[in-house]
Amino acid sequence: MESHQPSEASPAALNGRERQTLARPAPVGPSPDMRPDFYERLFRRLFPGFDAPLRLILWNGYEFLTAPGEPIARVRFHDRRAFLRLIVNPDLGFGDLYAEGRIEVEGDLIPFLEAVYRMKPAPAWAWLVRQLLVGWKLRPSANSLRRSRHNISHHYDLGNDFYKLWLDEQLVYTCAYFPTPDATLEEAQAAKMDHVSRKVWLRPGETVVEAGCGWGALARHMARHYGVQVTAFNISKEQIKYARARAKAEGLDGRVQYVEDDYRNVSGTFDAFVSVGMLEHVGAKNYWTLGSVVRRCLKPTGRGLIHSIGRNSPAPTNPWLEKRIFPGSYMPSPREMTKIFEPNGLSILDVENIRLHYAKTLEHWLRRFDGVADGVEKTFDARFVRAWRLYLAASLAGFTTGFNQLFQVVFAPETNNDIPWTRAGVYSR
Repeated sequence: MESHQPSEASPAALNGRERQTLARPAPVGPSPDMRPDFYERLFRRLFPGFDAPLRLILWNGYEFLTAPGEPIARVRFHDRRAFLRLIVNPDLGFGDLYAEGRIEVEGDLIPFLEAVYRMKPAPAWAWLVRQLLVGWKLRPSANSLRRSRHNISHHYDLGNDFYKLWLDEQLVYTCAYFPTPDATLEEAQAAKMDHVSRKVWLRPGETVVEAGCGWGALARHMARHYGVQVTAFNISKEQIKYARARAKAEGLDGRVQYVEDDYRNVSGTFDAFVSVGMLEHVGAKNYWTLGSVVRRCLKPTGRGLIHSIGRNSPAPTNPWLEKRIFPGSYMPSPREMTKIFEPNGLSILDVENIRLHYAKTLEHWLRRFDGVADGVEKTFDARFVRAWRLYLAASLAGFTTGFNQLFQVVFAPETNNDIPWTRAGVYSR
């Protein structure tokens, strides 16, 4: 392992992702009786599974490599408390410290985060030490009827103007589907909406209910291109207001109805049920309830699709993501998703995993976000910009490393025989 005392070499130039203007805390040196390598030994002790080469630069100038090899990035700690907070509570601490500017990543943020995702789990004793030091465990936010509105508002009601800066023209805030790797984001989002519509075999004159419609692009797309009537539910006031105005401007308000209400209050019967990017906000405890709503509102010949970020096996939501970005969020495993279908007489017909499409979607979003970061900072502040840059970059790294998956599950009532014989209609266009 390489370690050395500070040199006078200038720090590496920062790219657009890492340039920040936050005020820095004054450097604090170690206690006089502290060995120079004390913090290095502490890091290695509590992160024994971190085998990627990073250069850590401490507030007192001391530097060390976490593993042999060319460093992926340089991680700079601006004060002792930042280092100790990371050591004690890394899951919540890193995100907050990065947003505050007390930790900086010099170099490309994505490879650094990919290395973090690939890190081996901490041994049981290290986990126990952290629990004893932290003294509490973050409880995921509930997804009751009342609390869900707060959770959704926290993320989606930041203002439509904010999302217009870096999403596509239709404001589609879910995984795109790239027919070719070099397709534009706009082309890929349109292709995703076609992909979803074909998977539920929409036919002119049918009725569709959409749970969690975002800014309404999919509902308008289905009505315009597939000749269906759509009733779309959402509890974000900002999104519903925008969706209604846009449908009216495009002459689709007679074919699309946007309802500001919770999915649990869906009534009526429909030919198709579609939910894209909502399941992450439902919560595992409510999966049976969601399935009962689907079964209640689907006709005997109905079809459905649920599109959701997921995991290969059950895992809790990252505490920083839960607390700062997406309260109430949970990404299910395929086994957990079956709790929607099995108890409610719904047959799974098809499962497709398009996680690499989400990684590419996030590449586009992050590039666009970086391009407008200065304007975002004027509206919000530097901490907000850093937090959202980290959220987008960490999401991207989660998909490239396989930590996150993106499942599209097609289903129908178990007695429905009115389904296509093959999937040629989905993939042969």
